[in-house]
Amino acid sequence: QVQLVETGGGLVEAGGSLRLSCAASGGTDSPYAMGWFRQAPGKEREFVAVISASGDRTKCADSVKERFTISRGNAANTVFLQMNSLKPEDTAVYYCAARQPNTRSSTFSGASAYPLWGPGTQVTVSS
Repeated sequence: QVQLVETGGGLVEAGGSLRLSCAASGGTDSPYAMGWFRQAPGKEREFVAVISASGDRTKCADSVKERFTISRGNAANTVFLQMNSLKPEDTAVYYCAARQPNTRSSTFSGASAYPLWGPGTQVTVSS
């Protein structure tokens, strides 16, 4: 059974940076499309970024473009989210998600399409 585990959350001042990591274990090495979503208190879970199973296509939410970068690691089904110029409104629990897409180039961002989820990691940005 595939499990996802996120690491790298924490408390940072506005303007600072954090790097989140997510690793999949317990499954095959077949490549998954992997994404990051976040949920702030009292708000719905929202899409942040996704990288295709092929690793050559990414998509980011407008709210984080130019500040966040998603990338794949060398190990199978690992993904990073580099977050720069953090703002207080980025405060949320960040979740890693994965899916086996129909096409390796897919960057679908709908949360309902992702069957695999990590437990989440808290990111808090102080003003």
